[in-house]
Amino acid sequence: MASETFKFDKIPQNTAELQALPEAALTSPFAAAALSVLVLCNYENDKDKTIEMLNFLKGPQPLSVYETQFLRDRLAGKGYKTFSFFEGSNPQNSYTPTTPYTITTFDNPYSYDNEGYAKIYMRSSGADSERYLSLRKKGDQWFVWEIFYLSDIKTPAKDDPWA
Repeated sequence: MASETFKFDKIPQNTAELQALPEAALTSPFAAAALSVLVLCNYENDKDKTIEMLNFLKGPQPLSVYETQFLRDRLAGKGYKTFSFFEGSNPQNSYTPTTPYTITTFDNPYSYDNEGYAKIYMRSSGADSERYLSLRKKGDQWFVWEIFYLSDIKTPAKDDPWA
């Protein structure tokens, strides 16, 4: 099992800032996975710019109408989900990560079962099981194919009436 840890000083606000990151070369499925989480941290700040950045990460196949609606349904009012993948975040601190934003992505023995595709995993501090996304390779680059890591997680303590 391989893993890679990435550190980011800030969350990109637009595609130019995203493309300026060395990981944006997309030559590693681990880097592409980490960038997908980083980009989605901007969703509640600017949905349209976030979708533009995610389209860059999706490569030749931009988000479909269904995928755009899926993001809206999963992230509206729940932007903390994406922050839960960074070190230092937890339900008690409302998923506020430490900076630099640090995320570890990893594979498993089944990550490359289908040629040209990869499943890369991450840990959310609000979930009991690992989450993943699938990526597709084109040439030497890895692009986001499907996002499976946006399921609900534990409610931040400040918003939990039972806490």
